[in-house]
Amino acid sequence: MSVETTPSKGRTQDLANELPKGTLIAACFAVCLAQAALNTPAAVSNLLQTALHPVGTQLTWASNAFLLPLVVLALAFGALGDRFGRKRLMVGGALVVMAGEATAAAGNGIHQVWVGQAIAGVGAAALFPTSLTMIAAGTRTTRDRARTIAIWAAALGGGALVAQALRAASGEDGSWRWPFGLLAGLAAITALVCRLLARDSSAPQRRSLDLAGQITVGVGLLALFYAVVEGGASSWSDTGVIICFVVAAVFIALFLVVELRAHAPLLRLRLFTDRAYAVSSFVAVVGMFAYFGTVYAISIRVGIVQGQSAFHVGGALIILHVFTLLHLPVHVRLLERFSSRWTLAAGLALIAAGNFIAASLPISDKTLGSIVLALTPVGMGFALVLASVTATAVNSAPVRDAGMTGASTSMLRNLGFALGPVVIGAIALSHATSRFNTDLASAPLPPQAKGAIGAIADVGGPLAVNAIPQSSPAGAAQSIAFEALGSGYSLGFLVCGIAALVACALAVVVRPGHGPGPVAEEVASPPEAEQASV
Repeated sequence: MSVETTPSKGRTQDLANELPKGTLIAACFAVCLAQAALNTPAAVSNLLQTALHPVGTQLTWASNAFLLPLVVLALAFGALGDRFGRKRLMVGGALVVMAGEATAAAGNGIHQVWVGQAIAGVGAAALFPTSLTMIAAGTRTTRDRARTIAIWAAALGGGALVAQALRAASGEDGSWRWPFGLLAGLAAITALVCRLLARDSSAPQRRSLDLAGQITVGVGLLALFYAVVEGGASSWSDTGVIICFVVAAVFIALFLVVELRAHAPLLRLRLFTDRAYAVSSFVAVVGMFAYFGTVYAISIRVGIVQGQSAFHVGGALIILHVFTLLHLPVHVRLLERFSSRWTLAAGLALIAAGNFIAASLPISDKTLGSIVLALTPVGMGFALVLASVTATAVNSAPVRDAGMTGASTSMLRNLGFALGPVVIGAIALSHATSRFNTDLASAPLPPQAKGAIGAIADVGGPLAVNAIPQSSPAGAAQSIAFEALGSGYSLGFLVCGIAALVACALAVVVRPGHGPGPVAEEVASPPEAEQASV
């Protein structure tokens, strides 16, 4: 039977200085499940399109319905885990993911898929920060954290690999229900593993639910997220989009005011006075934006523009995610031996290099080898950035604030994940549309054909024209749309590369590094800050 106690100082240190293997295994299962659930809607998007025929932004919201609670609720779950125990939060999060994926698998339309993904997103919002916090609370030196966080990051990358494997299990023309159903089964296994293996921990004396902070940050992020998604899909100048941006700015400002005055804030803003924490937070958003924007651009370029098979797309993305697992021993040694300033910069430089290679590839190049050449450095860089950012954020704050730093790091990382596809998609399609209109106007085509093609483009953009068979009367413009889309997504890769390069320069110039050794403040951490279930 598990009894919640407040151990003595010596007992607390003994418990904390050695992270149990069972807890590490449970945390890895949890974050792998959460990342697999995050990637699965995008992995099965072509199956959803074929079976459910979504229109407008309906398909986009199949993924965004998951991301919305994931970003908005991360800070709240960090506080809940500290206050009520992290083990039960991981078990409960896995069960909520199971319920959400089962709901999506049983759906008869795109709207039920939205509901299922929103439920699953709530569960994942608990799993991401809680799994990281349990690792951070169980280690006391940067060397130990380097090892455990590298393993945790590899499990996160493995989740993306699991999503591609679930998609492959459906076959080329399979049902979209299978991946969601299999994911529900994986969630049930994860809940059992967490229940049996994880050791509980908490920090109730220093946390409160901070309802005012949660309401203000929730409304602010919800408005920001909606404005970015709808603005990217339609127009940034729409009245509704502008209103949402204003609401986001107002409520985020209110959140800052509330947190500065709160006795037990949801997010301790003084953490950002540490340059290491502030810059790693910025890099978390920009680095994940660049990475997930790359993944999105590769998926659209290969799968939709070039019209290649799902197995070709999946093969390319599997190669990308495999590097997160294969380079685990290298990452552990790098994080142990070198300042995270340089490991982070190296990872961002690799992401930038891969994007610049992808931007230089002509759209007519359909060989898998060319895509692999671009994705190889991106995969290596992502794994290194993820581990470095996480380690830096956790090591920059006291262990008593592990729940807060784990939650804020997860929120910022997932915000980058959410912004990448939206912003890169908007940039790529806007540029492609502009070039298509220019090239169509100068093309030697009859006026009647140009009128018919223009009408198609007005409804569906260059992607709709690219899908027209070349044998049809309007098919003469297919090659124009093909080249315009190639140019647009090359620009998307270029933007991702520049973003990663800017973050790289900032990491080198501004941020101090942390070498091996004890976490500086831990000796001052009061014994009652962490409780252990004995």
